[in-house]
Amino acid sequence: MRVLVCDDLAQEGIDILKQEFDVDVRTKLSEDELVEIIPNYDAIVVRSATKVTQRVIENSDLKVIGRAGVGVDNIDVDTATKRGILVVNAPEGNTIAASEHTVALLMAAARNIPAAVMSLKNKKWDRKKFMGIELRGKTLGVVGLGRIGKDVAKKAIGLGMNVIAYDPYVIKDHVESLNVKVADLDTVLKEADFITFHVPMNKSTYHMINKERIEMMKDGVIIINCARGGIIDEAALYDGLVSGKIAACALDVFENEPPLDSPLLDLPNVIATPHLGASTAEAQINVAIDVAKDIIRALKGDIVKNPVNMISIRSEEYNVIKPFMELAEKMGSIYTQLKNGRISEVEMIYSGKIAKYEVKPITTAGIKGILTNVLQYPATIVNAYFLAKERGINIIEKKESMDQDAPGTVTMKITTDKGVGSITGTVFGNDEQRIVAVDEYKIDLIPEGYALMSFHRDRPGIVGKVGTLLGQNDINIAYMQLGRKSYRGEALMVLGVDEEIPENILEKIRQIQDIADAVFIKF
Repeated sequence: MRVLVCDDLAQEGIDILKQEFDVDVRTKLSEDELVEIIPNYDAIVVRSATKVTQRVIENSDLKVIGRAGVGVDNIDVDTATKRGILVVNAPEGNTIAASEHTVALLMAAARNIPAAVMSLKNKKWDRKKFMGIELRGKTLGVVGLGRIGKDVAKKAIGLGMNVIAYDPYVIKDHVESLNVKVADLDTVLKEADFITFHVPMNKSTYHMINKERIEMMKDGVIIINCARGGIIDEAALYDGLVSGKIAACALDVFENEPPLDSPLLDLPNVIATPHLGASTAEAQINVAIDVAKDIIRALKGDIVKNPVNMISIRSEEYNVIKPFMELAEKMGSIYTQLKNGRISEVEMIYSGKIAKYEVKPITTAGIKGILTNVLQYPATIVNAYFLAKERGINIIEKKESMDQDAPGTVTMKITTDKGVGSITGTVFGNDEQRIVAVDEYKIDLIPEGYALMSFHRDRPGIVGKVGTLLGQNDINIAYMQLGRKSYRGEALMVLGVDEEIPENILEKIRQIQDIADAVFIKF
């Protein structure tokens, strides 16, 4: 078998591949050049420079595409999947590099090292000006307990720090063996002397640190962000640094990169590096080795460690299962948008004609939907199970009925530290997907576009008040669904809308009497 390496890959990875296969290294190929030679290869390895396009894939007989790194934006994964080509990446290789960079910035900020270095290079000897603080005995707040967050926590504990962490999708007992105290976000922000972030950038984390949350922090707090730009509102951060509320911050990432015009760079209490979290020689070696080993596994027919798109579905079942997979993923996504809490168990219950099929792909898609909005690295149809288990989530599959005359239904029952909830969906004969129940509320919802979901007491005038408020803000209602448990009891309202609903409008809706909560859902 032959392997083509198209980007600069650490020699250690190439050497591993050469032990098993014929390897050619040809970098800086144009798409035309790649299309011409790709039929001669069974596998291709890239980093970020080479684009593995639809045209390249469709002109190939590839069995596996390897990405030496995390992101696969330069690979047409959908086309690869349709062609039955496995895509693998290397998400773990930069864990140590990112965590060490975090700790380095933590220490640099605590001891004013960059400013002191610059002062001395300017021929000044000013020891008092750069008086620092010790880490030992201080409290580090870790927001996000994925691979990198956990490694930072371990290193901080080794330095004698107390660690308090927030991650709504990690089970408390699963991490407290690390001597990490788990708490809600507000508690972490209030108690921590230092705060570091290790969460993905998505709708729920965008500007999660804003003016209000900065105000609840300790005076003189130090902030570190080596995760993603946009997590922190940089305008609010700037104000906090100028006022002295924030003693210092250390940033490896920015909302807009490169941040050459950012006023943050002009502040003396800001340490900034140009997105260097994964930039170590060792990390580049690690990702090369990891992807090389997975390519070997894939070409030998073994189970791979880091698949991006692999799923076992018989071709004759694919068309039946596919709409249920899409439905289950939407159900999981809806749940994480609708409700909070640390998930401990997900039970997938199948009934009707779908129950006669292999349902694990559907279950996996549901888990993917749950995890997609909460992970720093995207969940996939093949790693969702692993990521869920890694977070202590128990997954159960149950088939209640295989009546072939009954429509296929899927119920996702989710247990959290705040209780048990459920969401049920079905697929009609023409592959039309529907959500038919949320908890005990019966609805008939097409999961497309945008929707407002509100939980309220069933009282006259509530629908009108919400509709009026949306109309006043030029938000058009496309459809309405109502479900209730009893006459004038608890109810669920679903309003399909044509536009996104800003948070300030949602807050006004929540202030309407008898409305318990209102959530904007994006399908």
